[in-house]
Amino acid sequence: MDPLGARSQFIDVQTLPSWDQPQQGDEPDSSKTNQQLYKDRDTGSPFPYREHINKKVVLFNGNVALLNCTAIVNTSNETLIDKNPISDSIHSLAGPELKEELIKLKGCRTGEAKMTKGFNLAARFIVHTVGPKYKARYRTAAESSLYSCYRNVMQLAKEQALVSVGFCGINLPKRGYPIEDATHIALRTVRRFLENHGETIETVVFAVTDLEEPVYKKLLPLYFPRSVEEEHRSLPLIPADIGNSEGEPVVPERQIRISEKPGFHEDSEQEDDLQKDLSFVGSHAFARMEGDVDKQRKLILQGQMSEAAQHKQHQRNYNRWLCRARAEDLSDIAALKALYQTGVDICGRTVMVLVGRNIPVAQIDIEKALLYFIHVMDHIVVKEYVLVYFHTLTGEHNHLDSDFLKKLYDIVDSKYKKNLQAFYFVHPTFRSKVSTWFFTTFNVSGLKDKVQHVENLQQLFTCILPEQIDIPPFVLEYDARVNGPYHPYYSSLPDL
Repeated sequence: MDPLGARSQFIDVQTLPSWDQPQQGDEPDSSKTNQQLYKDRDTGSPFPYREHINKKVVLFNGNVALLNCTAIVNTSNETLIDKNPISDSIHSLAGPELKEELIKLKGCRTGEAKMTKGFNLAARFIVHTVGPKYKARYRTAAESSLYSCYRNVMQLAKEQALVSVGFCGINLPKRGYPIEDATHIALRTVRRFLENHGETIETVVFAVTDLEEPVYKKLLPLYFPRSVEEEHRSLPLIPADIGNSEGEPVVPERQIRISEKPGFHEDSEQEDDLQKDLSFVGSHAFARMEGDVDKQRKLILQGQMSEAAQHKQHQRNYNRWLCRARAEDLSDIAALKALYQTGVDICGRTVMVLVGRNIPVAQIDIEKALLYFIHVMDHIVVKEYVLVYFHTLTGEHNHLDSDFLKKLYDIVDSKYKKNLQAFYFVHPTFRSKVSTWFFTTFNVSGLKDKVQHVENLQQLFTCILPEQIDIPPFVLEYDARVNGPYHPYYSSLPDL
């Protein structure tokens, strides 16, 4: 964190505008009208207007190393020690540990992607990839390699449950790849991946330079049209070669055409209909022997359901909440800045911060707050983490009641509880200590031993280094006023 709680140089991707706004100068369409248009009217575009995909895409003119997201992309050479502006910036901010980690990877082939920790970056991880050298005579090979870079990064993001990814321009100028050609490949590859496999990926940021920005603004509407009208206007501009269904470049002369049952016509409609009918056999809940849901709940209450069955029922319930969290607009809750990810503790575990003063309980939809908590935390809790709650200067209107907390505890997946290593309760009052003791003793199990009351920031800094946690300025000021300016960060504070 920057001294005195000053604005961090890192940029939270959640604060950046997504690519779902109509083009400037366009007639604004009501969402209902626009939705009806793209349902009823087929322009024949291979990249149709899809609002839910556009909301995942962000165009950002700036340094990819400054993005606060799950992972950023570093473009390098085969030895992973390339000297270029992007790599230099990432190494400078990440610290010397990154270079040591890269040595262990023993290089990376062109088109492949390998991952390391983010170290001192705001991003938790760095995905390293190697773009191709471009020569006109070997254009096909270069296209395939550049496609592999973007595809492998996205595939790694899916496999590792990376919720947000920040791309730099993988095609470095010194490698000679034409910017516009490379941008076509980047955009169509990401578009195809998001529509085919992007359920768990929430944000993809294209971090561009001043030179790249006008090219991206020109080509983004071709692959991510923001309305049916823009889709229609862009159709004549889409290149003839758009690759296969995954965006991969296709070389016609290399395609192998294999006909199933040569010499026979494939027009046996009755057999096709029979196969369709049979495909439903075994897919119904009854055929899967899942049993009646109400009966299962009754058995749980009576204590007659097995532990495995209870876990399955609980997991199914949590997944329903997670699906709702991903589908609902939670921007009003996100704007409160009450829950956010920061750095790591001294054991290398992710630190999540909860600011009590930023929760106006009486003025918000509590159920949406619960959905937002699940939305933010789901990808964090797959590994060990700690939670820091700032109770500083909270009032009655900021306190969540025990019924809500019990409901939250009952809904969340087991990994939330298993991987939570510590809950730091900062600046507690006597009343909050008593309430916490009652709640963890009588309402929930397994949480009491993880709660640690922290009276001042000096005590917190023994577990989490100051530079690894973004503390609200009012908390810093309060702590300095009550406990004294004992920390170097406070030495230059004015009289408070």
